[in-house]
Order: sequence, then C-alpha cells, then structure tokens
Amino acid sequence: MGAGHINPNKALDPGLSYDAGARDYVNFLCSLNYTKNEMMMITRGPTYNCSNPSSELNYPSFIAVFNPNNNSSATGKLVQQFQRTVTYVAKGPSTYTAKVVLMPGLSARVVPDTLVFQGENEKLNFTLSIGGSLEGGGMVLYGSLIWVDEDEKNRVRSPTVVTNVL
Repeated sequence: MGAGHINPNKALDPGLSYDAGARDYVNFLCSLNYTKNEMMMITRGPTYNCSNPSSELNYPSFIAVFNPNNNSSATGKLVQQFQRTVTYVAKGPSTYTAKVVLMPGLSARVVPDTLVFQGENEKLNFTLSIGGSLEGGGMVLYGSLIWVDEDEKNRVRSPTVVTNVL
C-alpha cells in the first residue's frame, strides 16, 4: 500500500520535508542486527560504524506493532511513540497544525501539535504517540498524520499503520 498519488506541481513546493541521510540509514540497519557481510553488501564497502544504532529513522511514515502478550501497561492499553524532525523548506514564517485521522479503537497524540517556523531550513521536532488496544490477532488499522499550514496551501501527509502480532 502506498502513501498516495504524487502531484508533481505540489512536490516542487512541499512546505515540509523529513530529512534522512546515509548515516541515518546505516544506524537503522545496525539496529536490525545485520551481519558484517550483509552490511557490506548494502553499504557496498567495509567502512561502516555501528557504534550508534537507532531504530528511529526520520521517515514520514509510522508503523506501530503491538504485541498484546508483552503488555507492560496496567490499563491493558499499549502505547508506542515516534520522534521525528521536519524541515521547513519554504520562505518566510509559517505555522503548521497537526491533524490526526484516528483509527477505530486507537488514540493518537502529537506533541507539540503546532509547529511555528520562523524561516527557511528551520528544523523542529515532534512526537507522535499511538495508543489503544487491538482485539484479535493479525489486525491491521490505517490512518494518517497530516501537517496543515495556516493557509491550507500545504498538506504534508504521513501514513500510519498499526498492527498486532499473534
């Protein structure tokens, strides 16, 4: 399932971007415990450093995998948090507000839910928390986080998938 259709004209002025560089991808691969040979195949060389592995890739989509058998919450509801950084890629100041398309049985919270940018290339952080409980095994729910600027000219949509494991 994709994130939607691309509008080439709007892609020229996206408003916000989620930046990730080669180092971010290497840190992500390191967090997946790839072998030395697998890492060399992917990075195409022996020079990589796994001293800072991170499963948090600054990517515009969110995938929450809940394991109801590994529930540490006293309420029976699971929560997963994602931290992201967005870069403002337009000129002049602008304010973006988070809108979350909720999935049945789940809650979502964005902190902060408003991002105020003063100028081009400014980076701001936010945290998305998804919580709730999923009934039945193998359930998959879809939603999205949408950042909307005050003029409603730019809408930056991030697909969200929540599933549970058996």
